[in-house]
Formats: sequence, C-alpha cells, structure tokens
Amino acid sequence: MPTPSPSRSNATFAARSTELWGQGSTAVASDSTHVRAYDQNLFTEWHSRYGGRGVLIYWHVEKKSLAIHSQLINCTASEVAAMIEGAMRHGTTMDVEANYTDSHGQSEIGFGITRLLNFDLRPRIKPINKVKLYRPVAGEPDAYPHLTPALTRPIRWELITQQYDQMIKYATAIRTRTASTEAILHRFTRNASHPTYAAMLEVGRAQKTIFVARYLRLRDLQREIEEGLNVMESSNGANSVIAYGKGGEIASNRRDEQEMFVLCLRILQSALVYVNTLMLQGVLGEPEWADLLTPADQRGLTPLFWSHVRPYGEVNLDMGARLNLTAVTEPPPT
Repeated sequence: MPTPSPSRSNATFAARSTELWGQGSTAVASDSTHVRAYDQNLFTEWHSRYGGRGVLIYWHVEKKSLAIHSQLINCTASEVAAMIEGAMRHGTTMDVEANYTDSHGQSEIGFGITRLLNFDLRPRIKPINKVKLYRPVAGEPDAYPHLTPALTRPIRWELITQQYDQMIKYATAIRTRTASTEAILHRFTRNASHPTYAAMLEVGRAQKTIFVARYLRLRDLQREIEEGLNVMESSNGANSVIAYGKGGEIASNRRDEQEMFVLCLRILQSALVYVNTLMLQGVLGEPEWADLLTPADQRGLTPLFWSHVRPYGEVNLDMGARLNLTAVTEPPPT
C-alpha cells in the first residue's frame, strides 16, 4: 500500500509548544475501523464483530491525537500484524516506545515480536480474569501461594536460548522491511510446530505475564492505557465527520482507489490537527491565559476538534486570505 509523505505529521511535531503540550510523545494507540464497501469486490468481506460487509482501516494515533499511520486491511487479516507494521513503518520523526491496543490487537506472539523489536505492547485485555500467568522457573510449586489458581507451567527458557539467533533474524527482517509481519506470521501459522515460532511464543508468554502483573498492580498504567484508547475513539469520531460522503461507504471496487480513500482521509485529519494546534497555541499563548490554565486543563487539551468544520453547505475559498497563525518553520521533506 502506498504511504503518503509524513511531512504534515512532522510539521505538527515541530510546531508544538512544549509549554502547552508537554514533551514529545513516544506512545501510540492503534485500532481498526470497519468501513462499508461495495459488495461486488474480492476484498470486501463480512465482519462478524462489526456485523456488516466492508474492509478495515487500521490506525495508529499518537497521544496528542495525530494519526501517524493508516493501512487498509481485509476483515480476516491479523490485527496483531497490522499493529506491528504501523508501529515500525510510520515514517515520521516519532520514536514509538509503546503501543496501546484492545484485546483484538494483542496475542502471545504479538508480545513476543514487540519485545524483540524493542517496544512495549500495552493492551486493554477484556477477559483479563481468564489470563494465565507463567511461572518463571520450574520446581517451585509453592513459591506464589496466592496466585496458584492463575498460574500455569514454567517458561521454557532453554527453547528461547536455542532459537535466539533465529528470532533475532526474523525481527531484523521486519525492522529492515525484508519481510512483512503478516508474511512471517502466515508462514508460522502454517507450521505451528516451527521451533522459532515456539520460541517466540515463549518470549511472548513471559512478556505477557510481566505486563499483566504490572497492569493489575499499577493504577497509573491502567489509566494510561485507557487514556490512549480514548484518544483512538476520538480519532474515529473525527473520521466519521470527515468521511461523510456516500454515507461513509467506499464507493469503489478497485483496490488502489480504496487505498487512496484511506490516505486522503488520513491527510485531511492530519491537516485538521495541524491547523487546530496552531490556532490553540495562538490563543493560549496570550499572557491573560497563562494563569488560567491549570494542569488538569492542560491534560484535557486536545487539537482534535471539528465544531468549526463545515462538511455540508457552501464553502467560499479565498486564496488571497490566510489564517492568522504563528509562522512555523517547516521541516525539510523526507
């Protein structure tokens, strides 16, 4: 799928005031959005969870509501693979260190690959009461008496040691774009007994056990994940306003035109966030606002709003007029 230039996203990062928005974000939230599409199409499928025919758009949105990556995937495609691809292929200046997702964007193999790629998978696991915790070592059945109902077998560290070099090769292939995550997972799922796949699963089980233990203990981590996923939901709301034509349905049977729809939607939302960021900084940068904004106000501040957008009605374009926005130095094109 073609990728639009990330210059608008990078321009937004460069334009942000650290006094207003804080330090640069290193975390993104990701989720899929179901979009209806014409039925007479090889890529249109019925989605059991969303209850309709169409395709999926998988989004990556950073914590300040800027979409940094989007991809068109089939309803049966792996959301775990889409999550990893977006975190690695966003092409912006952002350094992704954590990815928030829901239950459908995580799995044990997802935890394993993200650990090898050196970023944290932080999901909101809906059936967390049914998650099993793996023991760190064998031969200590009474080491954690209060966790006994939730514990299962020990991690097979010897398998991880044996397959370590092979796991690094696959992770490097993903990082250098030699192979896609979807292709690697497809190869593994066709041969579930593959020793490298089994080792990656063991890494994922260890990492998932560590995450679940931290999640249940740390209230701040729970709030952080919920906050990130709420930003994702707000982004989906903005997309439903921007993509209002033809009832939000992709009116094309051609794959390349469907992909163009997704890319244009992302560019429009990125432009909206960019302009809103500059407008907010222009207003809130005035001295009379300095003592009015509390830390709680700043936490709730978002550049993703669309009450001033007119999707319907007449729009008069005056090429001789410009918004009164503070001049920003554009980053060089990549």
